[in-house]
Amino acid sequence: MVIRQVNLETVVGVTSTLPENTLPEVAFAGKSNVGKSSLINGLMNRKSYARVSQQPGKTQTINYYRINDDVYIVDLPGYGYANASPAVKARWGKMIERYLRTSPRLRMVFLLVDIRHAPSANDKHMYSWIMENGFYPAIIATKLDKINRSQVQKQLKLIREGLGVAEGTPIVPYSAVTKQGRDEVWDLIETYAMSDPEDDSSIR
Repeated sequence: MVIRQVNLETVVGVTSTLPENTLPEVAFAGKSNVGKSSLINGLMNRKSYARVSQQPGKTQTINYYRINDDVYIVDLPGYGYANASPAVKARWGKMIERYLRTSPRLRMVFLLVDIRHAPSANDKHMYSWIMENGFYPAIIATKLDKINRSQVQKQLKLIREGLGVAEGTPIVPYSAVTKQGRDEVWDLIETYAMSDPEDDSSIR
C-alpha cells in the first residue's frame, strides 16, 4: 500500500453521531498499552500521527483516519485499563458496541494482543464480543521485537488456543520497531476490505 495522504477526518465521542462515510472502514481494537497507536502510525508511515502515550487509556474517542481516498483506519478506545472508573469503562464499551453494530461501512476488525503473554480475560471477552457482533476478527500479535525469534511460534500457538480463534483466522506478528508484519496487515486490508467497496463480503 502506497500511502499518499493521511487525514484524521473525524473524532467521535460518547454522544457524537457516527459519520456517514462512503469508503470502507477497518477497525482496530485492543487493550490499553498493547501498542495500537504505534501500529496505526506504522501502517500510515507516520511517526506520531496517532497519539502514542505512556499513560494507558489515553484514547477515549473513536478516531477515523482517511488513507488516500481508499479506506478509513478506525482507532477504537482501548479497553482493560485498570485505573479507569467503572463508569468510564462502561462508556468506552458502549462506544465500541455502538460502532460495531451500526457502522454500515465497517468491513473488517483487527484485534491486537501482546505476543509476550497469553490472552487476558479482557482479550478473550473482546474477541467473543466482536464475534457476537458479526465479525471474525483478524489478530495482530504486537511487540514482536520483545521476544526471541525462537519463541514466536510457541507464543502464536498460545494466542490461538487462548482466544479459541475460528479456523483460518489470520494471526500476524507485528513489531513497531522493525515494522515486520506491516505488509501482511495491509495485504489483509486490501484483500478483505478494499477489493470491492460495494461488496459487503467483509470478514464476517
